[in-house]
Amino acid sequence: MIKILLIGNPNVGKSVIFSRLTGVHVIASNYPGTTVEFTKGYMRIEGEKAEVIDVPGTYTLEPTSKAEEVAVEMVNNAIKEDDPDIIGINIVDATNLERNLNLTLQLIKKGIPLIICLNFWDETKHTGIHIDVEKLEKTLGVPVVPTCGITGEGIKDLVSRLTEARVSVYQYKIEDRWSEIGKIINEVQKLTHRHHTIWERLGDASIHPLTGIPIAFIVLFLAFQIIRFIGESLIGYVFEPLFENLWAPLMLKLSALLGSSGFIHNILIGKLIEGEIEFVESLGLLTTGLFVPIAMVLPYIFAFYLVLSFMEDSGYLPRLGVLVDTLMHRIGIHGLAIIPMLLGIGCNVPGALATRVLETRRERFITATLMAIAVPCMAQIAMVIGLVGRYGASAIAIVFCSLFIVWVILGLLMNLILKGESPEIFVEIPPYRFPYFGALLKKLWMRILWFLKEAIPFVLIGVLIVNILYSLHIIEFIGRIAAPVITGILGLPKDAIGALIIGFLRKDVAVGMLVPLGLTKAQMVTASVVLTMYFPCIATFAVLIKELGIKDMIKSALIMIVATLIVGGILNLIL
Repeated sequence: MIKILLIGNPNVGKSVIFSRLTGVHVIASNYPGTTVEFTKGYMRIEGEKAEVIDVPGTYTLEPTSKAEEVAVEMVNNAIKEDDPDIIGINIVDATNLERNLNLTLQLIKKGIPLIICLNFWDETKHTGIHIDVEKLEKTLGVPVVPTCGITGEGIKDLVSRLTEARVSVYQYKIEDRWSEIGKIINEVQKLTHRHHTIWERLGDASIHPLTGIPIAFIVLFLAFQIIRFIGESLIGYVFEPLFENLWAPLMLKLSALLGSSGFIHNILIGKLIEGEIEFVESLGLLTTGLFVPIAMVLPYIFAFYLVLSFMEDSGYLPRLGVLVDTLMHRIGIHGLAIIPMLLGIGCNVPGALATRVLETRRERFITATLMAIAVPCMAQIAMVIGLVGRYGASAIAIVFCSLFIVWVILGLLMNLILKGESPEIFVEIPPYRFPYFGALLKKLWMRILWFLKEAIPFVLIGVLIVNILYSLHIIEFIGRIAAPVITGILGLPKDAIGALIIGFLRKDVAVGMLVPLGLTKAQMVTASVVLTMYFPCIATFAVLIKELGIKDMIKSALIMIVATLIVGGILNLIL
């Protein structure tokens, strides 16, 4: 099978070109031995099936991060195989030709059959850049095809010329790479004067602190308003009616067949509340186990990743990273750490994986620990808003303000205590672009599919374990042992231990388990903060062990437990 590697710098439109080439059937997986994700799909070239691999973005073949190490290893492995059916498509940002040619010349030196894709060709016209494509192709000795991934311009030409990919005979000394790039640029590129567009002015304004901070507040406020609107609309008009009108009657019939009580009934249906199924409180595998991830959480997950994907593909996230860089450096990390934090709001697992964009182990430890302690996932946020919101907006405000204060104070403390440096931010800022919805929807679909595969099994396991533990009176036993901490320091009832145990599996389910306990406003607020802080869910825990190592994960866990007891105790005293 022909194997095609898409290779290029970050933010050069690789994912859009990948979507154009492969359609909808793609596979995302981790590179063996790492948590670095790459995507592959399939296409046909002259009737033959070809595998297309979207290699992680890299600026160089001299790696400085885990993602770049994987990219280099994938290229090296392709060369080692010495397979004539391997093709490298080097995606180049035509508006930043000089910087991109650094990787191009390194790939040429490696001797991989290449075809160069000059992406963002439409933007060169708007930015006053004129590139002589024929001269560039003749100079480098490989095919060069201008494309615009968003509109599809040039994609057909790219596919038709894939068979022309070849090893370049272009020669240069390694130490002379940048001078060679300068010569090439002088020969093939000309710049002409032009006025800034409104998008460029907006791009500049969104980075400057005086204008960027208000813009950031407006963008994030609108983002979460959109997320809330979409999520609540899907819950109120789609999922709740489906469960109440279609699923509940079926479950009541099954309940009657099972005798309306007993061990098997409690496992599958849960406890009936006044003869009816209460989807949040019943705690059955087929009731709460399905209702929580599908009807309560999935709508917010869908809305969050839709908005996040739009922000990613439009070019706003890198600007946000630059804008918050000063604040982030106060807590020992740089601005790009905002990306794991925002991803962590959707789900802590991709947030933990995204810490690999940070250069040093110290930065990754601080970021991962802060995210696990003070950044609740969207599933948990949805449950907290739904349950704590019953006590008014002030109760919700106390929960999230407490978490933000913890995030800042813990970050400052870790920055003081942990030795090491926090490198300056180094990120390419792409121009604002209207996202290509084909790639955006594919990304959204993959993230939702991942959530369904991960969330539903853990929720079902969590509900099953709780029911078994309750039936065997184990939770009561653990509650008696932990009573001095649960009731004394945190001021919660002993039965709250069940929620804390299940929080290790699913935080959102754990919050839902607080409902039958009849907590006061102060107790619900304290319990919500404690459940967020005390430990990550098992999926995040497993990823953090891979990312940080067992030793650092133990340190992180100890910080979580100590911080939780202190904060929970303070909230118990002042509320």
